[in-house]
Amino acid sequence: MSRCLSSCSLVAALLLAAPPAALSGDSGTPVPPSLTAEQDHQNMMDQLGIRALRPGPSGDEKAPNHANYDEALANPCAGIPDPLTMADGRKVTSAKMWRDERRPELLEAFSRYVYGRVPAALPKVAWTVVAVDREMIGFTPVIAKDLVGQVDNSACPAISVRIHMTLVTPANATGPVPVLMMFGRAGVPAPREPSAEEFERINAAWKALLVQQDPALRTVFEQHPAWQPTKPTPFQFPQMNEDGDPPNTWQLVAAGWGFVLFDPASVQADDGSGLARGIIGLANGGKPRGPEDWGALRAWAWGAGRGLDYLETDRAVDAKRVGIEGVSRYGKAALVTMAFDERFAVALVGSSGKGGATLLRRNFGEAVESLTGGEYYWMAGNFLKYGAAESRFGTLHPCDLPVDSNELIALCAPRATFISYGIPEKGDAKWLDHRGSFMATIDAGRVFTLLGAGGLDIPGDYRSAQMPPVNEGHLGSALAWRQHDGGHTDAPNMKWFLKWAGGLLGR
Repeated sequence: MSRCLSSCSLVAALLLAAPPAALSGDSGTPVPPSLTAEQDHQNMMDQLGIRALRPGPSGDEKAPNHANYDEALANPCAGIPDPLTMADGRKVTSAKMWRDERRPELLEAFSRYVYGRVPAALPKVAWTVVAVDREMIGFTPVIAKDLVGQVDNSACPAISVRIHMTLVTPANATGPVPVLMMFGRAGVPAPREPSAEEFERINAAWKALLVQQDPALRTVFEQHPAWQPTKPTPFQFPQMNEDGDPPNTWQLVAAGWGFVLFDPASVQADDGSGLARGIIGLANGGKPRGPEDWGALRAWAWGAGRGLDYLETDRAVDAKRVGIEGVSRYGKAALVTMAFDERFAVALVGSSGKGGATLLRRNFGEAVESLTGGEYYWMAGNFLKYGAAESRFGTLHPCDLPVDSNELIALCAPRATFISYGIPEKGDAKWLDHRGSFMATIDAGRVFTLLGAGGLDIPGDYRSAQMPPVNEGHLGSALAWRQHDGGHTDAPNMKWFLKWAGGLLGR
């Protein structure tokens, strides 16, 4: 029997209740039923024995349950986990001990309690270049390759996963170039358009076809001889970054980098109702997740890794110098990618908040309870336990988490990791807890230092270190911090990232 049809009481019941049209896909194989996000969330709570969750705080400061923004109340826990102390109490004293013992221990804990496990055996991905275009990005000629990675779905044909990414490299490069993979929408960025003569042929063919379908249109075209069905795209000035600099893609190719536009939604939907589809659904045969199964953040990170698999085969790319970038939820995904996949050489982590660089234990703005509620599907099912108000195991709180984001950042060491934020006044909301990310970055620096890469050049520990002024970059080591004076974006930090990363990567 196909894994797609494996027995599961909930799925079986929903299949029996489903209308006939929902029971077969194009291949004739049964289509797993989709739960709503609310149904899936409740199913996970039932598996865990959770009867009620604590509600997350409101972002509206006038609401009765508004988030805390009082720094005096922001640190309710006794401390944060020590990345350099083993679970059995032994201190990590060498790079070898970190690599052989502590790093695997932390990866296991994050997989079990926070982000979920990637299944041991996943289907292969076959990449196809579907289009190649010679374009201009700003003033730099480039070659754009639009790619689709077809995931083998022979075990469950009803679920199809086609990973979409676009690789852009400078056309005049004399050798392989470093590449920054950026989470967001994929697609050829500046398609080369037909020439004036080609537009004339296209319009003549369009008019002939329209007249063939409706002969009366011949008179319309005779009355409007200058009108054409298609026209060249009018020139538009580029949308400059908040700081007045050219767009990030312009800066990258002008600096001799390539970039990848990687679509996370083509790997896994950004919604709890999509967990029966995408790579998570395909791996589970359409069944609901178990408590340790991966969430969307880990799935997006897995997809980025499969994109890197392709980049390792492309001669235009220096696969040893590939970076990962994202903002907001994609900033979380970029940090998770960097932590779990050591092939990525550099990361630009923008405004990532809870579930990213911000300490989960902090009571400031967004809370763990925010993630166990509406954004539960980003995380492992087990993560819901830390928002439990009533359950068969009692009550757990963020202070009970065995790991925290200082250790997630530490897992990136000694590779180049840039933590970026904007300011609330421009839209990078207080909700993100900028200080909580700074505290985590300071503490993670001890691991970077142990591994010879250096932490932030700021005195003090995570509690006492003073957060730098806005626009003051600390870019002197492999661990970098800079809060720019823009909004919910990392664009004003791109020029600083390129200079910093270029120096570390030998550009």
